Amino acid sequence: MNRSFKKKSYWSRRKFIQTSSAVTISSLLAPTLLTGYHLRASGISQPGLPGKHPDMLVLNDRPWNTEAPAHLLDEEVTSMDRLFVRNNGLVPSEIDPEKWTLEISGESAVTTKTFTLAQLKSDFEHYTYQLVLECGGNGRSEFDPPAKGNQWTTGAVGAPKWTGVRLKDVLQRAGLKADAVYIGYYGKDTHLSGDPQKVPISRGVPIKKALEDESLIAWAANGKDLPLMHGYPLRLVFGGWPASTSGKWLSRIVIRNQVHDGAKMQGQSYRVPCKPVAPGSKVADEDMCIIESMPVKSIISYPRTGAIIKKNQILEFHGHAWAGDQSVTKVDSSVDFGNTWHPLELKLPSNPLAWQHWSGKMKFPYPGYHELWVRATDNLGDHQPMVVPGWNPRGYLNNACHRIAIRVE
Repeated sequence: MNRSFKKKSYWSRRKFIQTSSAVTISSLLAPTLLTGYHLRASGISQPGLPGKHPDMLVLNDRPWNTEAPAHLLDEEVTSMDRLFVRNNGLVPSEIDPEKWTLEISGESAVTTKTFTLAQLKSDFEHYTYQLVLECGGNGRSEFDPPAKGNQWTTGAVGAPKWTGVRLKDVLQRAGLKADAVYIGYYGKDTHLSGDPQKVPISRGVPIKKALEDESLIAWAANGKDLPLMHGYPLRLVFGGWPASTSGKWLSRIVIRNQVHDGAKMQGQSYRVPCKPVAPGSKVADEDMCIIESMPVKSIISYPRTGAIIKKNQILEFHGHAWAGDQSVTKVDSSVDFGNTWHPLELKLPSNPLAWQHWSGKMKFPYPGYHELWVRATDNLGDHQPMVVPGWNPRGYLNNACHRIAIRVE
């Protein structure tokens, strides 16, 4: 059953309040109590994806696309059963890691090289980095007029610890010609049509990004083999860029002397208008620019929206912030709809391109309904907007402030 949803902006106050079902702070410790709320909020009632937390939201099952409600992302290192899934094709039906190979080729490769999985593990130094993966369309459900595609809310993001080899070490083994400008990937997933001649997705990144220390060819996450749904036995991981660049079920990398022109690199896929446009506008393909580094963003992972606290109770709250290729320098909170902001405690990242954890305490001034807003700022001085930014035809790059409802009794 293929389902996609067009919804009005979640920033509608009525809709926001309706989806902020009240729960007590103590009930936040009982995940089994949360399922009904999250299914009502998403408008979806169907079985979850095997291997995933039962409270994950299913947006689509052909191909599989699932996300985590914000409260499931409370861990500093994202568990794989809580990491979102964004597939473009069908998961490979036959995988033999003993026979799995990775080919490095292309017009800007000095030679063509083929490595087995065992050779990658034995011939190169291993590295482990915590890296943020976020779907370029995370937050799409808030755009108005609605944009086509999976109607992600806030949970198409996560930051597991990935283990593998540096992409640059493998590329250098094949050799890069002086004219190399881009790499592209190909995986073993199959097109939804079943046609083996059609490629579901083949994207890539500029050479500069490919040669960063943190750009990995990974076979493990959080100390274990990759789950099948996340690219077992081999995938790319580019922290801070749209997750669509981090190809799964990786079997071939091409070194290009031009911007890669694989599936979903053309037209309007993973592109936004080069200049601002009016909401609902039609934008010519030539006026669209490829998404690279993701914008600064944050999420409130505790408490969940709709929490009830007592009068004079001090609420402790926390979450994560990230900023694409940049770092987060401060996170602020507001309880008066952005009129005033108060600084929060912010930790340093575990490594470049990891998310950063923030925490704060708040005593609300009066009983009744309140909203808690959080805003992150990066090292370039860019901060999250209070409203959905930059409407675009595909609903990418929504980094508006996350907010939750609180009721004080």
